Amino acid sequence: MARLFGKAGPRRVQGVYMWGGVGRGKSMLMDLFHDTLAIPQKRRVHFHAFMQEVHARLREARKSESGDPIPRVASAIAQDLRCLAFDEMVVNNSADAMIMSRLFRALICDEGVTVVTTSNRPPHDLYKDGLNREHFLPFIDLIRAELDVVELNGPTDYRLDRIGGMDSWYVPNGEVATEALREVFFRLTDYPVEDAAHVPTAEIEVSGNRRLHVPKSLKGVAVFSFKRLCGEPRGAADYLAIARTYHTVIIVGIPVMGPDMRNEAARFVTLVDALYENKVKLFAAADAVPDELYRAGDGSFEFERTASRLNEMQSDDYMAAGHGEDA
Repeated sequence: MARLFGKAGPRRVQGVYMWGGVGRGKSMLMDLFHDTLAIPQKRRVHFHAFMQEVHARLREARKSESGDPIPRVASAIAQDLRCLAFDEMVVNNSADAMIMSRLFRALICDEGVTVVTTSNRPPHDLYKDGLNREHFLPFIDLIRAELDVVELNGPTDYRLDRIGGMDSWYVPNGEVATEALREVFFRLTDYPVEDAAHVPTAEIEVSGNRRLHVPKSLKGVAVFSFKRLCGEPRGAADYLAIARTYHTVIIVGIPVMGPDMRNEAARFVTLVDALYENKVKLFAAADAVPDELYRAGDGSFEFERTASRLNEMQSDDYMAAGHGEDA
């Protein structure tokens, strides 16, 4: 590291884009890199938090001056900064996608900031199928030109070791189940338990200008309540956006559903289909085991397939499958 960031004077150092499946050691390597990088002008930040900061800076810049605010914001971010490190870069809304090419070109090429990042996706899959993606493509070209793209995608998901011995389906809803799922979340994300009240939120783009709020979103893990996911009018596009964005979803408050909840049951079926087909890991708290969730009402016969899928999703083979594998 001294050779790269030594005393030879400021110069642009090649960055790194390291990608691979969940649990392959990307975050561990990022921790080692950042902790041992012997320069003070370094910063590690979660990508969602960074982009929220960027949008706030842009709003303030537009209030105070006319013209393109992106170069000014990039210059302010780059002040006393030589290395900017992100863990789990993911692009899931058009607001971020529209500015990233110009912002990062300014940071890297104009300000000389070295960017090091991890992601679950290769560069060409970022913002895949996103709205007006053609405006985002220059950012992918920038990654290929300015960062070393390194694949870390071995056959072993080491993160599964962290949740070894823990169930994925907890009955009934309540304090014990909630505490178990909190433990799952913190093991999967390495987020400090003492900062539980400050877990980042996110918004993911569904279609057009419509976005879905994610109450807790970190390192490819999302937390929702059943009421938020299935108690509100939602469709397949919402659930597919979740399944493509997150490798793990935690759902709390799943009730036993009767005939009066046929709409909620139908949405839950669509949700489970999207998660299952994209090999998303599911952890849940419910008032019953899958086979007892919806025994009577419109679609209860078809719900048997959903219960079967939910049971399969608890198996070791399913848990070991890569996100999106064979989707």
